[in-house]
Amino acid sequence: MSAPQSPQVWRNFWHFLAFGFGTGLARKAPGTWGTLAGLVFVPFLQWLALPVALAIIAVATLFGVWLCGKVADDLGVHDHGGIVWDEIVGIWLTLILLPAHWIWWLAGFVVFRLFDILKPWPISVLDRKVNGGLGIMLDDLLAAVFAAFVLLCAQWFLLG
Repeated sequence: MSAPQSPQVWRNFWHFLAFGFGTGLARKAPGTWGTLAGLVFVPFLQWLALPVALAIIAVATLFGVWLCGKVADDLGVHDHGGIVWDEIVGIWLTLILLPAHWIWWLAGFVVFRLFDILKPWPISVLDRKVNGGLGIMLDDLLAAVFAAFVLLCAQWFLLG
C-alpha cells in the first residue's frame, strides 16, 4: 500500500507518530505542516537544561530512524511525503541553540524549510544515496545543521 488513508493513520500508533500526529496527511506541503507540529514543542525543549534537551533530540533521532523506516516499509514507499517525523526533529535541532523568542522560531522555520526543500549539496546526495529510516532522517538533520549554522551566524552578527 502506498497512499495511507486518514483512518489508517489515526488507528496505527506508529503511523500517527511518523505522520506528525496527523499533519503529514495535509494534501499540500505536509513537510511544512509537520515542521509546524514540531515547532509547538520547541519552547518546552528550550526551557529544559541544554544537555537534557539534546538528549531528547538524540533519542528522537534514533527513534526516528527506526520509526520512519518501519512506516516506509509498511507503506511500501521509500520516503513517503506524509512521513514528517524527520521535519519535527529537524526543527528541534535547528532551534535548540538559538534564543527562545518567536522571531528566532520564525526565522528557524523559514531557513530550515528552505534547506529541506531546496536540498543543496551534500543534502541532495544523502537524500538520493542513503536508504531506509536513516536516509529519511539524515537529509533533514543535515538541513537542520545548515539552518542552525546560518542562524547562529546571523545571531552573532546581529547581537555580537
